Amino acid sequence: MKILFLCNKSPYPALEGGPIAMNSLIEGLIEVGHQVKVLAVNSDKYYVNLDEIPEDYKKKTAIELVYLDLEIKPYDAFLNLFSQKSYHVERFISKEFQQKLINLLKHYQFDIVQLETLFMIPYVVDIKRFSKAKIVLRAHNIEHLIWQRLALQTKNPFKRFYLNHLTRTLKKFELNALTQVDGIAAITRKDAGFFRSRTATPAIDIPFGIRIDDFRLSDENVEAPSLFHIGAMNWIPNVEGIRWFLDKVWPQIHEQFPALKFYLAGRYMPDWLVTGYQPNIVVLGEVEDAQAFIKEKSIAIVPLLSGSGMRIKIIEAMALGKTVITTEVGAEGIFYHDWKNILIANNVSEFEEVIKKCVTEPEFCNSVGHNARDVIEQVYDNRMIINRLVLFYNELKNMPSPESYSKAF
Repeated sequence: MKILFLCNKSPYPALEGGPIAMNSLIEGLIEVGHQVKVLAVNSDKYYVNLDEIPEDYKKKTAIELVYLDLEIKPYDAFLNLFSQKSYHVERFISKEFQQKLINLLKHYQFDIVQLETLFMIPYVVDIKRFSKAKIVLRAHNIEHLIWQRLALQTKNPFKRFYLNHLTRTLKKFELNALTQVDGIAAITRKDAGFFRSRTATPAIDIPFGIRIDDFRLSDENVEAPSLFHIGAMNWIPNVEGIRWFLDKVWPQIHEQFPALKFYLAGRYMPDWLVTGYQPNIVVLGEVEDAQAFIKEKSIAIVPLLSGSGMRIKIIEAMALGKTVITTEVGAEGIFYHDWKNILIANNVSEFEEVIKKCVTEPEFCNSVGHNARDVIEQVYDNRMIINRLVLFYNELKNMPSPESYSKAF
């Protein structure tokens, strides 16, 4: 099959959750013989120099990048209060991107056009006009739920009012988008169930998959016990969760275990964190090798209070045999058994309890990590996931279009 990926950011380099998820499907489809073309947004938020992408990757994906200014502009954001359009989505509408897409569709025939995230939906009209390809929405999250949760947890009344407006317009756009595509590939079963309850459009769960051989276990040079978090800190749920953990949980943990360190890695560390926050908080920022960083630590902390979709860094930590402590929100979409292959903590006392148990009972901590690796091997092997996605593509290709169906009757 010939598959066109429209991406809201470049899948290469795969340095954070979204690009990692995109790239796992792109590479997986190419490995089993499908032809993939990538057209992606390039922005200051996730800027990629095309010349720095390896020639091999450019050759096999024919990747093209189109720059979009995605900076939030206060004046435009204010005016959006008087609009029913989603400000989140409007920022991704670009004449240059549209023209590049139309040129591709005029010159090449695709079987599938996959929209990576809701923010590519504005281009559905052009796809339908210039192509007979089936359109698949790859839903990384239920986008409006992220903002709904943020609004509920915001104490500032003015900020809450604005977040509620963003949520309302985004929800309206998101639910309408479900009827514009031929299929939906959600990243979790829960999200797929949500979409099925809102639309007749076929929906399937296609989780983030990994190449098991790329995640080799190692017990060398592990600092045990140690806590770590890795994730981009320009994503609001990450910032919110880490601030909550450092304010509410860490003081008690540090008092009980004064030698224990908490390492923070990831892009876009905020100033309040970089300048020195609390004792034994080691802020590393972006690390050159995420796997090497994870391998050297023992306990992953993912204190998410909001968000939707699947936490890819949790999957990667589990694949490397690490014990993961997270909330029910953080574990959404992941196949797990609490206290067997992951540890769930939803409040201060629960985080204190499980961290204390892991620090004082290393055998228990290690067993949770080993069990986590087993789950990844059984459920998240990328080869199985790609096979399932291709079957879904074929089912969509064999379905009559709404236009031909209406003509038949």
